[in-house]
Amino acid sequence: MKPAYLTPEALQNFIQSALFEDIGPGDYSSLASIPAEKTGKAQLLIKDDGILAGVELAGEIFKTVDPKLHVEFLKQDGDEVKFGDVGLIVSGPSASILSAERLVLNCMQRMSGIATKTHRLTQLILHTKARLMDTRKTTPNFRLLEKWAVHIGGGVNHRFALYDMVMLKDNHVDFAGGIRPAIERTRNYLSQHGLNLKIEVETRNLQEVQEVLEVGGIDYIMLDNMDYATMKEAVRMIGGKYSTEASGGITEDTLAQVAECGVDYISMGALTHSVKSLDISLKAF
Repeated sequence: MKPAYLTPEALQNFIQSALFEDIGPGDYSSLASIPAEKTGKAQLLIKDDGILAGVELAGEIFKTVDPKLHVEFLKQDGDEVKFGDVGLIVSGPSASILSAERLVLNCMQRMSGIATKTHRLTQLILHTKARLMDTRKTTPNFRLLEKWAVHIGGGVNHRFALYDMVMLKDNHVDFAGGIRPAIERTRNYLSQHGLNLKIEVETRNLQEVQEVLEVGGIDYIMLDNMDYATMKEAVRMIGGKYSTEASGGITEDTLAQVAECGVDYISMGALTHSVKSLDISLKAF
């Protein structure tokens, strides 16, 4: 099931904006050198091992560039691929294939890199109940695809943006004058404006965890930059009353130990801001 943010309108808005950036008034290299009636074929060559992502998007890009293009899908989003695999074959007007090429590759390479990393890290915590989750540390104007890639890789999407969930982080709490006023003002605001949004509160120590528990009226408690012993005690204190999220400085080396503390979710900005793109190319044949 697709995430709610993946609407046809959102995808088309992204594609149109990206094509305008890349093609502008015209792909003059292709228009100038290739006869308009020329047709051809090209195949998507996988040159890395990993998890493929962006296949469905590629189909939409080709169709948007030129409805005459036909795409044969040989792999699907989420498939495990290896060097030498062919992901798809596109056929039709040659100039149109070339106009779509770079956008397709830019999207698929980065999305596949994110999906591959997400999949690899999720395997490290399968022995626990914890789920791996992304953050808002994404590339501006590319968040839609980066979060989609996390989903394809088996991760969980956190809030999409500032408008679909309330997260009271340390700066919110400090500016509001403390945890109690931050939560109480937030609940009043949501009620007054008819907003039905989940509320998460970031905590930095056991005292703040206790404060959140005393105030209540929230949905998630974030345990930020806590050591293992403190995190385990925080989970014990919360006792399943609220979902818990571990965050802050978590690496591939520490991921399993954090998961074993009993948290429900682990968020890692590195899923989207520190990835190596999968090597993919499009070759005429």
